[in-house]
Formats: sequence, C-alpha cells, structure tokens
Amino acid sequence: MARRFRGESHHKVDNKGRVSIPASFRRVLEQGDPSYTEGLNPELVIVYGDHRRNYLECYTIQAINEVDLKIDALPRGSMERRMLQRLFHGQSFPTAVDETGRLVLPSKLRTKIDLESEAFFIAAGDTFQIWKTETYETEELAKTEAWLDKLPEDFDPLVYLDNMGQE
Repeated sequence: MARRFRGESHHKVDNKGRVSIPASFRRVLEQGDPSYTEGLNPELVIVYGDHRRNYLECYTIQAINEVDLKIDALPRGSMERRMLQRLFHGQSFPTAVDETGRLVLPSKLRTKIDLESEAFFIAAGDTFQIWKTETYETEELAKTEAWLDKLPEDFDPLVYLDNMGQE
C-alpha cells in the first residue's frame, strides 16, 4: 500500500506564487510518481475544479492515474464521463516540485482560492489540499466541529470503521 499524506502545516507564499511543500508530503509525492528517481523532481497534478471548490487538491501521479482509469471505465459520451473529464482533466494543472521543494502556483490558481501570503496544507489520505488559511478555518474546520458537536462527548469516530462492508 502506498504511503499516505498525513498532517497539516502553514507555509508562506511569495509574490511569484512559490510555496514550500511539507517535507513529509514530498516523500509521498516521490513514492507516488512512477517516473521518479533520486535527483529528479516528483510530478503531481493539482485539480482546481469547479466554482464550488475553495481549495486546490493535489494528487500523486499514481492517485490521479487511478481516477483516470475509473473515468475511462464510464461509457464514452455519457454525461458523467464528460463532466468528470472536465473536472479532472480540464480543470487541473500538471506540475512538478522544484529543486528547492516548492510548488509554483500560477496566478489563476491563487486567484481562484484567494490565496495571498499564506497557504494551509492539510492531508487527505492519498491527496493533500491547499487552502487559504481563513477559508479553511471558517468553512472546513467549522463543518468538522459542527459534526463532532452532534456526537456524544465520549463517542469514538472509529466506530464508523467497525461497520464497513456490513451493509
């Protein structure tokens, strides 16, 4: 099984759109790039998606290839296939980590999520997300807290995993 992204961190974004990637995330990108060899820069795909998406989703080459295979399995010409192709092929940006461990985020992507001087990175299993810190705190963190607040104080969310595959 491939390594997973884990953790969260804040990183400065310079005026050219360069932002350092957490070191542990770079190791996962290296492992998830079949073309990567020592001394090269790992590649990844940033999916910026539709108007409702307020973050950038970063996929290893291996993870985006899995998505591509599932899209390709849909009937050619179907609405679902066309829309998923648009969201994952058209509204994406293939790139590579630079020699100093940074991403260069084009102006279009920074503008889309209103990213200025600081980026918030958060792991999401086989992908990681880049958010504007304030957007993450007001939108996603609030959703997590609201979800947890509905549960009993002593509730362990791992209980959801105990019932997997029993439906």
